[in-house]
Amino acid sequence: MHTFRIVAALVTAVYAARPFLEEPDTGLDRTVGGLAAGILPNLTDMVCLHDFDWAALNYLPALNYTYYRQAAGGEGSYRNNMEVFANYRFIPRQMQDVTTLNSTLPTSILGYNFSLPFFIAPASRGFYGNSKGEAGLVEAAGREGILYARSQFASLSIEEVHALKAPGQVLFQQFYRAQTLEEDQANLDEIAKVGALGIMLTVDTQSYGSRIRGLRYGFDATENRGYVNVTWDYYKTLRNMTKLPIVLKGITNVHEARDAVANGVPAIYLSNHGGRQLETSPSALEVAHEIYLQAPEIFQQIEVYADGGVRYGSDILKLLAFGVRAVGLGRPFMFANVFGVDGVQRAIQLLRNEISRDASNLGLADLRALNTSWVRLENSFYLMLSPPI
Repeated sequence: MHTFRIVAALVTAVYAARPFLEEPDTGLDRTVGGLAAGILPNLTDMVCLHDFDWAALNYLPALNYTYYRQAAGGEGSYRNNMEVFANYRFIPRQMQDVTTLNSTLPTSILGYNFSLPFFIAPASRGFYGNSKGEAGLVEAAGREGILYARSQFASLSIEEVHALKAPGQVLFQQFYRAQTLEEDQANLDEIAKVGALGIMLTVDTQSYGSRIRGLRYGFDATENRGYVNVTWDYYKTLRNMTKLPIVLKGITNVHEARDAVANGVPAIYLSNHGGRQLETSPSALEVAHEIYLQAPEIFQQIEVYADGGVRYGSDILKLLAFGVRAVGLGRPFMFANVFGVDGVQRAIQLLRNEISRDASNLGLADLRALNTSWVRLENSFYLMLSPPI
């Protein structure tokens, strides 16, 4: 035990000493770094998702950018969401025929087919990034054949968003518990009426997170919804109020994943709300790994989605390796939305190309064959302390 404590302390010290890079140095500053504040660079200068973050920071008023960027407490969970992927190393295989890989990129979510294994996660206040609100998100998702899940607190109304759908386009709707069941029923009826085909019930927002960066702009004072209980009894009640499938968004441990299976939930969504709710809450990748170690059968019993800190195609591959079916991204697409629909579409295409290139360089002929034999854990302080059940 004494040795373990020494090792744990050393691991903690190493991570504390290593500086966090909001945007890795990939040469962007040497191509557009002299751009004046309030000006957007050329869209063609955006060659990875981090570039869109830089562009939004340079272009948007501080309040607008902060709304998307803020996270809870000292923002350790926000940083860990991105950095944790570096704890996992690929095990590439050479001499493989990967010529049919791209035909295996499509996936299904609750029986609906999509072109890629990632989707646009619910994120609110589209007007903070673009005067057209969420129009660029829904339209780009339609162009590229991926899922868009509308936030309950989107700038555009649910009717306005669904009016922008391409023929046959599938949209899901995020859902927060209202103050009364009557309000819940009205919201559910509206969701069904416009043609949304799935509900993502957010379960990790009992109250507004302690987002210090956002406090400086009054977000906590203006948007705190107080304490809201989302319990299993409530889920069962809600399930009887709609015919639509209800995904639980905000699962952060294996115990809740087991409970979800026991309660007949069709899908769970691993997420710490982008690190915006509770400081030092685990990343989706850590939770996926925990489930894999302690209850791997869950990935076969229900569908599992995940989000948080995903910035590269390789990040998506690591989540898929543990059994995640589809991966959500929030902030990157909100930042890309400052360019409108073309910006969001470019972000989707860049990420698609990264998945294809990274999977082929991994030696993967079929994305559906990806599993943990392709990935090795280097170190994880969280999993070292996670006791088996």
